[in-house]
Amino acid sequence: MTSAAVLIIAATLDYFIGDPWGWPHPVRVMGWAISRFTKFSITYCQNSLTQRLAGIVLGIILIIGSGFIGYLLIQRARLLHPFLGVALESILLASCFAFQSLRRAAETVLQPLTTGHIVDARSTLSHYVGRDTENLTELEILRAVLETVTENATDGVMAPLFYAILGAFIPVIGPTTLALAYKASSTLDSMVGYREKPYTYLGWFSARLEDCLTWIPCRLTVMTLALLSGKPLYIWQICRRDAVCDPSPNSGWSECAYAAILGVQVGGTNWYRGVAKHKPLLGDAIHPITPNCIYQALQLTRYCFLLWLGVAVVLLLSN
Repeated sequence: MTSAAVLIIAATLDYFIGDPWGWPHPVRVMGWAISRFTKFSITYCQNSLTQRLAGIVLGIILIIGSGFIGYLLIQRARLLHPFLGVALESILLASCFAFQSLRRAAETVLQPLTTGHIVDARSTLSHYVGRDTENLTELEILRAVLETVTENATDGVMAPLFYAILGAFIPVIGPTTLALAYKASSTLDSMVGYREKPYTYLGWFSARLEDCLTWIPCRLTVMTLALLSGKPLYIWQICRRDAVCDPSPNSGWSECAYAAILGVQVGGTNWYRGVAKHKPLLGDAIHPITPNCIYQALQLTRYCFLLWLGVAVVLLLSN
């Protein structure tokens, strides 16, 4: 009963409030710890072996530590009052969901773009993507926003929910502990999980681990989206055709599923610090990418989230 209530409250908080600007957030604490450890490791670990070992230590400590600290805080709050425990657990879990943040990010780019202020749209987009944005056309901006929305739908929304549901069915653990641990893994990947220097060796463990942790929720998300589309076999065929060509074992599948449902094509050439990088084309360009496509993608993510949440709550309450 308590786990079901926590899931519902957390989902409600994320949808209506999201992450208020300036408020304390677990990801900021994680980011601070990663930044400090990274600077220390780069300074004192001078070869590939020691940097790899440092990356393993960083990943294990941050992921397990994040879940354990969250668990301890929740237990301490419960000792003070059961309702305080539920409130804290719900708030911490809501911080693991990024649907509202994802929607706001998309809207802050689309708003100036749809009113003809493309320079402002490029500038705003640069806060959310790693690619060069200075010379992007309107169509390229729309593609970038759609790719960001559809990639992060898995690791920012559905995967945290997956681990929250998994934890809810494990006695004592609860939904928030595993969700915080996954969030730590995702944060590590976004900060140090790169092949470029200085993270080539330091971030390899975090990148591989995040890929493994996201693999199952990504496939379940794709299957859920395919069912929601009403044409599951077609969506799966497109993903089997295109997603396997993407170097990422997860983001390509997530982006391809949405592209197939919307009848658009993502991927192509992006520029990073003046260097061109080509990503495989995903989906068929039946329709052009429009702002409405992005809002449809967000709506699909919401339906997928609510479906998983509803099934989990029903199963929890029936036990």
